[in-house]
Amino acid sequence: MDLDKGKLKVTQAIQRIRGKRELQVVEVKTRSAFRSINLPSVTIAALRQHRIHQLEDRLMAGEKWKDTGLVFTTRVGTPIEPRNYKRSFDAALKRSGLDHMRIHDMRHTAASLLLAQGVSPKMISEILGHARVGITLDIYSHLYEPMRPGCC
Repeated sequence: MDLDKGKLKVTQAIQRIRGKRELQVVEVKTRSAFRSINLPSVTIAALRQHRIHQLEDRLMAGEKWKDTGLVFTTRVGTPIEPRNYKRSFDAALKRSGLDHMRIHDMRHTAASLLLAQGVSPKMISEILGHARVGITLDIYSHLYEPMRPGCC
């Protein structure tokens, strides 16, 4: 991640290797998943603030800190356990008064908001890491219908 250039390069994923307890950092599965994303200024500002909090966590952890190079970690630098992330996500939804949703639904929300802002389907496809724009169009075709001239 290069916040000065406003770029995020997706090169890794976190997954649990069968038979192992700990989460592992692995390369992304497909060529289209390996991508570079231009970050909007509001995201850059949020990530800068997050970096400050992470540096504070690192100082508090001292020798317990594990330098994984990950953007989002536990308070000791390790990958976030998916069940813990889900619990935090569900609690944030409840505090915000939002209906229950899956974490994956946030991808759909992001795509919907980008589409509503006039971002091209090709760009949305690249951001989401879809191999082909057709995949994006198939998944989100219901959102394109109201945008058609003469529709609705």
